[in-house]
Parts: sequence; structure tokens; C-alpha cells
Amino acid sequence: MSTPFPFTAVVGQDDLRLALLLNAVSPAVGGVLVRGEKGTAKSTAVRALSALMPTLDVVVGCRFSCDPGSPDPACPDGPHEPGAFETRPARMVELPVGASEDRLVGALDIERALAEGVKAFEPGLLADAHRGILYVDEVNLLHDHLVDLLLDAAAMGASYVEREGVSVRHAARFLLVGTMNPEEGELRPQLLDRFGLTVEVAASREPDLRVEVVRRRLAHDDDPAAFAERWADEEAAVRARITAARALLPSVRLGDGALRQIAATCAAFEVDGMRADIVMARTATALAAWAGRTDVLAEDVRQAALLALPHRRRRNPFDAPGLDEDKLDETLEEFGGQDDTGPGHDAGPGRGDDPGDERDGEGGDEGGDDGPEDDGPGGGGGRPAPDAGPQGGDTGARPEAGQDGEPQAPGTSERSAVRAAEPFRTKMLSVPGIGEGAAGRRSRARTEHGRTTGARRPRGALTKLHLAATVQAAAPHQKARGRSGRGLVVRRDDLRQATREGREGNLVLFVVDASGSMAARQRMSAVKGAVLSLLLDAYQRRDKVGLVTFRGAGAELALPPTSSVDAAAVRLESLPTGGRTPLAAGLLKAHDVLRVERLRDPARRALVVVVTDGRATGGPEPVALAGRAARLFAADGVAAVVVDCESGPVRLGLAGQLAGELGGAVVTLEELRADSIAGLVRDVQGTSRRAA
Repeated sequence: MSTPFPFTAVVGQDDLRLALLLNAVSPAVGGVLVRGEKGTAKSTAVRALSALMPTLDVVVGCRFSCDPGSPDPACPDGPHEPGAFETRPARMVELPVGASEDRLVGALDIERALAEGVKAFEPGLLADAHRGILYVDEVNLLHDHLVDLLLDAAAMGASYVEREGVSVRHAARFLLVGTMNPEEGELRPQLLDRFGLTVEVAASREPDLRVEVVRRRLAHDDDPAAFAERWADEEAAVRARITAARALLPSVRLGDGALRQIAATCAAFEVDGMRADIVMARTATALAAWAGRTDVLAEDVRQAALLALPHRRRRNPFDAPGLDEDKLDETLEEFGGQDDTGPGHDAGPGRGDDPGDERDGEGGDEGGDDGPEDDGPGGGGGRPAPDAGPQGGDTGARPEAGQDGEPQAPGTSERSAVRAAEPFRTKMLSVPGIGEGAAGRRSRARTEHGRTTGARRPRGALTKLHLAATVQAAAPHQKARGRSGRGLVVRRDDLRQATREGREGNLVLFVVDASGSMAARQRMSAVKGAVLSLLLDAYQRRDKVGLVTFRGAGAELALPPTSSVDAAAVRLESLPTGGRTPLAAGLLKAHDVLRVERLRDPARRALVVVVTDGRATGGPEPVALAGRAARLFAADGVAAVVVDCESGPVRLGLAGQLAGELGGAVVTLEELRADSIAGLVRDVQGTSRRAA
């Protein structure tokens, strides 16, 4: 077994280390979500934590790690008689992004359950992680239904497996840690709220700190055992401190003053629901125990807020994470309790308050699978982001030549970016036919979850039994199989898999006209607002998005297909306008992007959204070239919709002609709104026959 990088040797990342340690002291805190760019010691710190967890006494032979002192009465391997037990280290179980539901929660042998009435259960990763650590790398890429199952088990402390009326329950209490790179997509706010704490991490820009990161990384790679030995004393000290804090935790007093501060803080920051209050209370209590105190102080409440609130204030993917610390301090001072002081008052654990601090730098280290990585100071649970507008970029509208609403003549100079109009709820656009792509919420698809539409023989392991079809298949053979009792004699050939229909996520590729004909300030603001609204819709429906823009001399892939709608919003907000309208170039660029994406992800169907007034200028026969480019999409059966941005009393209807060439639908900006009177055909027309 390889020697992991020592937890106390990680350079800096103080908030990350503190959040992990608090969960080790009190798993009831609810886990940690670690957000940050690649190479910032996320995986290294999580894997290193397992070596600090206290050892466990477990019942010998129990696959569910029952505590011999208080075994689970409902354990599938029970009942357990008092007797032999063994001591082993706490496990750290990793959940792969591509794991199936059965791999996570376990599998039930339906054949034996039907034929013999036996609950033959094969435990999953939740059972393996009981009383240990469950680590999910790239948790934002995990299918939503798996995240739901994972967080439900973490909240209830138990896992339930239901298969056609046959159920198995087992204990599943674990420290849940998820890591993610926000550039690859966000978690839904409802799922963010289920993680107890969150930490933002970033690499240091200080050369000295980065030198220390590399020095320690190379020393570990050269001789892992010797490097670990150098840090053995610090590791042992932190391990002992975790044990002592766990023992002290039941004695920690959470006074009314601290509770008032917690409630006032959650109210001041307009946090939804009551989960934040509960998590803050548990975190503040764990902070006091970690500091060796029996009273919760104001600094405990403050640190708990910085770790527990930032991700709960993020209501859509374009909200900047963070917490206004000045406002936090004002709230805590206003609602400061009189019973929060007493014996043992000290400065609290603070950042990086562990026995390894004297040897720690302030950078970070990474020992993941991809080799040496660098790190920086702890990003801090809740440090406010710079004031750069809702998308993190310069969103201020700059002065422009000309009057609002006046089209810019082709060939004139580039204009600066303008602010997007307020986003709105859009009508749903979907791809016709039935797909088999990634789980999502946009278009119809054959999925593992959804309404049952039929049955088939299973291909591989049976996951969703169609009971009626199975009984129907087994019934004619009962006499030949010698059935004598009441039970049904079922063979594996009789089993039928339920076929289900749900929704899939698509690749929504935006092709946005940024030419001079769109450059009027008022119009471009409305166009950006519409695209921003469609991006929000794509985020909610779990789509991948891409952005192609065209203006001047050609087209540009402003954002390759990604799950991060945040990145698309940033690119959109900074989009300049002006110049001619190379519509054909934009369509050809989009067609090339789709060709490459079909090779990478053939199951994911595409929806092309062209945002333009339909004008085409520049080069010989621009209109004819645009028509030929559009017909390539129709020939490939790609679903498309044109958002007509033409305005004014006289309209040429060029966007409608383009939609006809694409084989798709056309909708105006006004019709795109979900609350508009004008109806919008929900399924993009023109490709339904071919897609079906």
C-alpha cells in the first residue's frame, strides 16, 4: 500500500484543514464541500485525513462495521451476539463519478427474493463507508439521483434499498467529503445546502510558498516512508487531539447568547430554511471542543458562519459566492450574548491551529493521481469575492457612439460590451424524439429513472425489475418446473428489466450574432438578457453549453462545450459587438463544434440556438452561403431554433427564412418568455420524423 501524504505536511489551506478536522470531531456537522481550481491539494488533504481518524472496534465478520458495544439491531448480518471483535483503522471509501446506483447502495438478488424469500444483499459503498469517510471527487459531475441518495443517507444515518416491495436497511454514518472544480459545472442550490460546510481553495501566487510546496512534494515522492516518518509526531498529536475533542464534545455548552447570534446571522444573510442554523450550531460546538473549551464563544460562531453560510446564499449559478465579513461582524456585535464568556475564554482554534503549524507554510500541496500539484493559502470559507458584478467580470455599460436603438452600419468599429438585461424564465425548448443521453431535465429519453413504459430481457445485471412481466414469463413453466407449494418458481431467464422514460440533458450550443446590425445598445442588452435566461434554463435542466459568436471577419468558439454555465455567462457579458455579419461563418463553426462533440459524447443530442436578426453581410453571396451552411444542420438532423432579434416597425423576416433552412423553429424575444401570450412550439419542428 502506498504511503499517503501526511495531513500536517500540507502547506497552508488552513480553512480546508479546519473544516475536515471539525467533521472528524463531529460527523453530525454534515460533511465538507471543497471548491477550487485544479492542483490545490483538495484530494491530498482528504486522503490524508483518513490516517488521523481514530481506530474502530467492529464485530468480527460483519460487512457493515457494526460497533460491538452497540450493534445495529437491523443489521442484515445480525443479530450479533456479544463476543469477538477486531480493531481496524477507519476506512476511506471513494465513490467514482461513473458509479451505478447498485454500486452505491448495494444490490438485492431479486431472483432469490422472489423464489426463496431470502434477502440476499450485496453491500455497496455506503456500507463500506459506515463509521469512516466517503470521498466523492468531482461531486458536481455525479448524476443527480446518486447525489440525492448519497445526501439522504448522510442525513438519516442509514441506507434503504427497495426493490419491488423487498427492502433492506443498514446503518450508514460517515464523514462525507466532496471536491469539485466550479469550472466544470455547479451543483444545484438544493444539493449545496445538504453539505454542512464549504471551503474555497486557491493556489498561492507567492513564489516562496510555491517553492515549499514543490520541496515537500518532491521529498515525499523520493521516499514516502521517510517523509511520513518526519511528520509522525505531528500526525500523532493531531490524532490525539481529535480523540480528546470527541470525548469533550458532549460537555460543550451552547448558550442562549450564541444561539441568538447564530439565528440573527442566518436571518441577516437571508439564508433559506433552518438547516444553516443547525449546521452553524454544531460547527460552533465542534470548534469549542477542538479548542479544548466547554463554552461556545463569539469567535466560534463567526468561524462557523464563514464555513457554513457562503454556499447557502448561492441561489443561481451566477451569484458570486462569499460572505460580507463586515456585515457578519456587525451582526455578531449587535446580538452578542452575555453568557458567551466564562472560564476558558481564549482566542479559539483560529486558522491552522493544529500541532503541525510551526512547520507549515502558507501554501498548499497536492498528491493526487496526476502528479505534483501546487497550492496556496486557504481560500477561506466565505471570503467575499471582488466586486466585479454578478458574473465576476466588468459588467458596466460603457458609453457608445450613436443613439440607443439605432443599428450600426456594417464595417464600423467595434463597440464595448454592454450589460445584459434582467434574465427571465423562458419557455422550454426540447429536442424531438427519444434519446439515450446523460440524465437531465430537457428532452425525452430512455433512462434508469422515470415512468415505466415496458419491459425487456436484462442486458447484464438486473437493475429495475418489471414484476408483472417477470411473473408473466414464469407462469407458463410452473408445472414443468415441478411447482408444488405457494411460491413461484422463478429462473433467471424469466426476469424482465423495466424500460423507463425520463428526461435527458442536451448540448445547447448558442450561436450569437455580435455584428454591427445587433450593436444598438438597447437591442444587444435585450439579446444578452435572453441568452442569459436560456443559460439559466440550461443550468436547471443539467445541460452542457457552448458559445459560438460571429462578427467582423469571422466566427469564434468563445466557449467550448462545458457543464459550467458560469463560464458561458462570463464570456457573454464581455462580448463586444460591431462589424459585418458573417452568418455563414458562425453556422459553419457551430457545425464543426457539433461534429467534434459527436465523437466525444455520441449519446448526447444537441440543440442549436441561433440568436440573430437573420442579416448576412460580407463576402460574395453572403445570404446564399448562410443558406447552404444552415442546410448542413437539417441534413444531419440537428434540432435548431432561431431567436429572432429583429426590431422596429419594418421587419424583413430573415430569421424566419434561416429557421426554414435549418429545419427548425423561430421565436421572437417576446415569445421566448414563459409568461408571454404568444405560444411557442415546445418541440423544435422539422427534425421530428428523422429523430423518431
